[in-house]
Amino acid sequence: MRSLSRPALALAVAAVLTTSPARADAKTTGFIRVDQVGFTPAESKHAYLMTTGTTVRFTVVDSQGRTVLTGTPGADRGTWNTKYPHVYPLDLSALERPGSYKIKAGGLTSPEFRIAPAAQFAVPAAKALAFFAAQRDGADVRPGELGRRPSHLNDRAAIVYEWPTFTGPDTDVIQGGLTRIGGRVDVEGGWFDAGDYLKFTHILAYVDTLMWAARRDGGPLAAGVTAEARHGLRWLDKMWDEKSKTLYIQVGIGAGNEEGTFAGDHDVWRLPEADDHDTGEGRQYIRNRPVFRAAAPGEKISPNLAGRTAAAFALAAQVEPDRKIARNLLDQAATLYAQAKTTNVGQLVTSLPFAFYPESAWRDDMELGGAQLALAAKRLGDHRAGAWLEQAAHWAGEYLAHEAGGDTLNLYDVSALAHRDLILALRSFGTRGLAVGEQDLIADLKAQLEIGATRATPDPFQAGADYAQFDAVPHAFGLTATARLYRSVSGDPAYDAFGTRQRGWAFGANPWGVSFMVGVGENAERCPHHQVANLKGRADGRHPMLTGAVVNGPNSADLFADGLGGHFDEMVRCPPDGMDRYEEFTGRGARYVDDVRSWQASEPADDFAAIALYALTLTSSP
Repeated sequence: MRSLSRPALALAVAAVLTTSPARADAKTTGFIRVDQVGFTPAESKHAYLMTTGTTVRFTVVDSQGRTVLTGTPGADRGTWNTKYPHVYPLDLSALERPGSYKIKAGGLTSPEFRIAPAAQFAVPAAKALAFFAAQRDGADVRPGELGRRPSHLNDRAAIVYEWPTFTGPDTDVIQGGLTRIGGRVDVEGGWFDAGDYLKFTHILAYVDTLMWAARRDGGPLAAGVTAEARHGLRWLDKMWDEKSKTLYIQVGIGAGNEEGTFAGDHDVWRLPEADDHDTGEGRQYIRNRPVFRAAAPGEKISPNLAGRTAAAFALAAQVEPDRKIARNLLDQAATLYAQAKTTNVGQLVTSLPFAFYPESAWRDDMELGGAQLALAAKRLGDHRAGAWLEQAAHWAGEYLAHEAGGDTLNLYDVSALAHRDLILALRSFGTRGLAVGEQDLIADLKAQLEIGATRATPDPFQAGADYAQFDAVPHAFGLTATARLYRSVSGDPAYDAFGTRQRGWAFGANPWGVSFMVGVGENAERCPHHQVANLKGRADGRHPMLTGAVVNGPNSADLFADGLGGHFDEMVRCPPDGMDRYEEFTGRGARYVDDVRSWQASEPADDFAAIALYALTLTSSP
């Protein structure tokens, strides 16, 4: 075996020489939290000792139990909760030799982690991709570990309905009935959105855009993304009727109506292949799912939808080897992009009800769509490239003026990817004098990273996402991706360590010690709020099925104040004893519950897995 490099050996020796006189085996109560996937040799590497007592010396041992590093924890980063008043950072950066390791301190032992080249991150990325195969709907399903079967074939002849009226702004309960306004359309295929069976253009366009970006931006997994990205694009092609200029936005309804005359998707716990033949009372909209459109045929479309859906087609055009097909994809993107409603926008269109996905920013979507159109047109020698570049720069400037500073890369703000790709387009064209320049965009990428870094500075676990709100885990992966995007265009490595810590937080270096990707890490999410996984998986929770699913993670403790509610009659109890193994780690207003009923924390979603896939693809690239 190769010995430690000289710099690493020197640091290791220094760590030993500077330890406190406390004994290495002094007993302490607590836990060691670490990224359960691992690090590359050159990355900064940190873990955390969460404890009731004072600091103790730590050691790192290899797979043979040999000590390879000894050190003293850093300064106390503060209280997590009343039970664990101390959190100490453990600097492992001197460890560079590839292998498998564990950390020991005061009688505590961490989960295992690895030091390996960047290609190791293709493994969890491949698992995230496998999740989408499990989410497939329609005829083209893959059996996989869940034994999936074709589902919702009745979507091939779905009836178009008027938008329903809901009983309130924060509910999906429908008032009255549904009104038919259109003939039958084919909306079969796509992916289920989350643990239920609804399908949304708003979500799928974002997911497919990230998939095509992962395909384009390289890494060991890049080629493997193509089949799944094409599956998503086929469904988007169905949802966009280019001839009539109609964009369909949703298949299915969440809940039934207040009168109780029909049920919705969330009212029944079942396998999806049962729906086509469900003749139960009130199940008419589960058997024959309604479809809804963004606007009347030919009318302008909410700009967030137009921008991100156009981006998916244009990104596919950038990598499609058949240039004739690529030109057709570009034309589809162009027609969609031109339908965007960019004046008197009002409330954006995302889903029905809007409360499911309450997006407020849209100029970033238009920037993203314009940048992808320009890059695709440049590749194909299309004369419209310059005009799209100008439009992308215009919308980037409008974003910086009106929407910047409030969010970071996730489902609701795609500006980080838009900025990076617009920079690539500006460099490719060599154009100057547009509404924004490279430095404006680089500055905003840095500002977004600063949002996370400012939040991380006082946090005991250096989390850049707000874990007392929805979508903490995808925000963490978004920050990981943004750090990579920023460095790729700026050359500045200042946020590399920050990005690594956010990835680590999502994979176990958090107060709960959980990897929030199913099947990744020694202690990963076990009981996802997902119907197929629950009904076809194992009830003990120790052998989860739904590999690669990424869950919401911790959320506001207030959301759990009234308990988790009861189980559906058909639901397999997970965990079987109903015990909350993570209750003692509730802190700073946040709670995580690994229970099949815990939609607030344990429900996976397509957009969560997509940003994880993209972040890991960037990380796995040379």
